[in-house]
Amino acid sequence: MLAPEYRRLLAVLEAGSGGEGLRAKDLAARLSLKLVPAKVEGVRVKAKRLVARGWLAEDRPGLFLLRCLAGE
Repeated sequence: MLAPEYRRLLAVLEAGSGGEGLRAKDLAARLSLKLVPAKVEGVRVKAKRLVARGWLAEDRPGLFLLRCLAGE
């Protein structure tokens, strides 16, 4: 089971990354976070953890998308 902040991040990607994926700054904006470096970096760290755990893919550096949309 994922913590609520990780589920919110996945929900944002499910709702619409257009198959292209989203960068941490875009994810932070869609999560209604202030676009300050600390918040954006926090989102990036969470996204990287989801990549490591197999929930997300990072086909290009810094571009996160759902694993099922990555063609894996």
